[in-house]
Amino acid sequence: MAKVKVQTRSADSLSLVGLQISSSGVICPAGYHRLSDAPEVAAAVWWISDMVSTMTIQLMKNGPSGDTRVRDALARKVDVVPWSLGTRQTLMGWITATMLLQGDAFVLPRTAAGYLADLIPMPGARAQLRPDGEPYEIVWKGLAFDPDEVLHFALRPDLKEPWHGAGLQVQLQQVVDSIMQTGATKLAYMSSEYKPPMIVAVNADSDLSDDDARQRFVDSYLKRSDPSAPLVIPADLLTVSQVRPLSLTDLAIKDGIELDKRDVAAIVGVPGYVVGVGEFSKGEHNAFIRTKFMYYVTVIQQELTKKLLLSPDEYFRLNARSLYAYDLQELANIALNLSMRGLMTGNEVRNWMGLSPKEGLDELTILENYIPLGAIADQSKLSGNDNDKGGNA
Repeated sequence: MAKVKVQTRSADSLSLVGLQISSSGVICPAGYHRLSDAPEVAAAVWWISDMVSTMTIQLMKNGPSGDTRVRDALARKVDVVPWSLGTRQTLMGWITATMLLQGDAFVLPRTAAGYLADLIPMPGARAQLRPDGEPYEIVWKGLAFDPDEVLHFALRPDLKEPWHGAGLQVQLQQVVDSIMQTGATKLAYMSSEYKPPMIVAVNADSDLSDDDARQRFVDSYLKRSDPSAPLVIPADLLTVSQVRPLSLTDLAIKDGIELDKRDVAAIVGVPGYVVGVGEFSKGEHNAFIRTKFMYYVTVIQQELTKKLLLSPDEYFRLNARSLYAYDLQELANIALNLSMRGLMTGNEVRNWMGLSPKEGLDELTILENYIPLGAIADQSKLSGNDNDKGGNA
């Protein structure tokens, strides 16, 4: 099993810092909105984090003929139960969501006898400059940790402090403020007693030309204990010939919301249908997996490899093959073509299709009659033996 690089520290070496309040109900400055407050941002982040959390974490080893998967205790620990209080799904989901929303996500490895015992998420941890001239330290619960003691998943390095993740905050903050303002405008419009606002035209010389008279009229006829009840107005007082209410379309709220959703999709990198804009596109989905999504995944798998492995020939890989949009027929055709060319065994094909292996399907075969790959040269049509007319031709 690969060992984990670890440093022991005494209690005297721990530096104390001020307490940092961090919770789901954190108090924000006036006028500030967290990224997760916008439903569109939350939907995009949850979608990405859910996909990352379902990916198998594979321990790979370099070989002369290609990389092979290693199945040992360390591989199972990281892939199945990396965190004693959760699973890979909970830990990877938390890392991804925190990294996207805050720019940095920190995980503390705990070791026993030099071997990995636990990976503990560090909510509320932050990176800060060190007073002794060293680049930075990670502070959590009043303790300071060196960078090589903590898994630091940083999304998009900051230009001034490359060790710090800039994340999506700068790009998304203005869009989130716009979304929240649009939502408040829509809520105020829909919750108004007059849905929609009403404009009543009167003659200039009528009794309603006076402000006090208008207010008395409004209090008498337009205010209702039940906003859904109809308006009852005396016919001899005024006549309402037509009322054309303003709609959300007239207020351009619909267009504004759609533009904000497209901005969120473009900044986060998710397809538009994730945030409710456009329809599902197989090509767009697969392009997202190959490009933007793999960038997020690379940040995670490289940090795991850098901090948890000592062997230069091993690395962690998150398997994204199952995330592509394809149906069973496409998968079966690919597997069949590979098996006919001697590139996959029958059991490998069954594994792709989610079926259990069968005895006798571990040998590579080729051509339409599925002869063993090593028997290709024994065919009579290749050896020139015409006595066996049936042969293997």
